[in-house]
Amino acid sequence: MREAATRPRILSVVLAGGEGKRLMPLTMDRAKPAVPFGGQYRLIDFVLSNLANGGYRRIVVLTQYKSHSLDVHLARTWRLASFLGNYVTSVPAQMRKGREWFRGSADALYQNLNIVDDERPQYVFVFGADHVYRLDPRQLLDHHIESGAGVTVAALRVPREQANQFGVIERGAGTKISAFREKPAQAEGLPDAPDQILASMGNYVFTTEVLLQALNEDAADQSSRRDIGGNIIPALVAAGQAHVYDFTTNRVPGEEPQTHYWRDVGTLDAYHEAHMDLVKPLPEFDLYNDKWPIHTMVRTMPPPKIVAIGKYGAGHVADTMLCNGAVLSGATVHRSVLSPGVRVGGGATVEDSILLDDVVVGEGAIIRRAVLDKGVVIPAWATVGVDHEADRAHGLKVTEGGIVAMGKKQPWRELA
Repeated sequence: MREAATRPRILSVVLAGGEGKRLMPLTMDRAKPAVPFGGQYRLIDFVLSNLANGGYRRIVVLTQYKSHSLDVHLARTWRLASFLGNYVTSVPAQMRKGREWFRGSADALYQNLNIVDDERPQYVFVFGADHVYRLDPRQLLDHHIESGAGVTVAALRVPREQANQFGVIERGAGTKISAFREKPAQAEGLPDAPDQILASMGNYVFTTEVLLQALNEDAADQSSRRDIGGNIIPALVAAGQAHVYDFTTNRVPGEEPQTHYWRDVGTLDAYHEAHMDLVKPLPEFDLYNDKWPIHTMVRTMPPPKIVAIGKYGAGHVADTMLCNGAVLSGATVHRSVLSPGVRVGGGATVEDSILLDDVVVGEGAIIRRAVLDKGVVIPAWATVGVDHEADRAHGLKVTEGGIVAMGKKQPWRELA
C-alpha cells in the first residue's frame, strides 16, 4: 500500500437515506443506518469505522428519511479532529437541483456535487451505510488506481438463488466487468461455481472526473431511475470503465482466519441471523478485534451484573453478549444479545433473542427467537415466541422465518 504522504486526496460519501421498510418495526422512527446492532453499536458504525481505520476521515453522510436519531448519533459519536482536516458530517436533502427529495442513490450524489467541488478529491468512495463487515479501503483504492478503472465495484460470492437481492456482476478479461444487472430474476452461475454469483457489496470507488461525467449524463436522461446500481454502473460498464474488486483478497489487520464476513441485514430474519453469528463460541464476525475496532459511543453505565436471588438461584447464562447496565436476576439467558440497561427478572428465560436498550423482562417470562426494541416491557409470566398465534393477538410482528418483533416502547396488549 502507498505511504500516507503519497496517498491521493479522497472524499468518502456514505449513503444513509434508506427507509428500511423490511426492518419494520425497528425502522418505525429511525433510519435503517441508525438501527442498533451488536448491543452497543449502530449499523452505520461499521462503514464509518472501516473508513476511519483506513485513514479516510473526510466523510459526508447523505441522509433523508427519519434521520434525527442518526444525526444525533453522528454528532455525539463521530466528532473528529477538525483542525487536522478530518470530519464526519451529515448532509440532509437540500433540494439544490429542484424542489424534490433524492429520487435515488445517483440523484443523492448529483444533488450534492457542490461538496465534491469544495473538496476537489482525486477519487471518491461511495459506500452504503447499513452492512456489517470489515474492509480495508486502502487496498480497494490501490486496486482501483492500478487497474486504471473509472469505477471499481467491491464484490463477493453469494448463493445463486439470492441474485434478485443484489447487483450481479459478470467478469470479462482481467478485472473488467462485462455486464452488470441490478437484482435480476435469474442469473447464470460462475464458471467455477455454478451455484454462486458475483454480487455487488454496494461499495464503490470512482475517479472523480468519471463520476462527475456519469452523474451529469444520468441527470440529463429523463428515463433514468437515478440509481447507482441500476443506471450509473451499467453505463460505465458499457463504456469499458468498470472493474471489480474481489472482497476475498482484502486483508484486514487482526482478522485470523480471514473469513471475509459481510451481511446485508435488510430484513428482520437477516438481522436476527447476524446477531446469532456474533454469539457463537467461535463467532463468524468477531467484534473483539482491537487491531481494526468498530468505534461507537457507549452509554455511561455500571458493568453488567448477574444476581442469584431466592428460589431462582443464580440462573444460567451461556453464549450471550451482555452490555453495560444489564442486570440478570436468577434468569436463564442463552444465545442472546442484551443491550445496555436491560433487566431480566427471576425465573425468566431468554433464548436466541436480541433485547435492545432498557428492555425489561418480568419474572417467569419466556422470550424465544425475538427482537425487542428499546424500552419494551414484558409482563411477568408472559411469553414471546412460544405461540405465534398468541404473539399476533398481542400485536407483535411475526416474520416468515418465525422471528417475533416488538417496536420501540410498544405497549404489551393484554388479551380479552
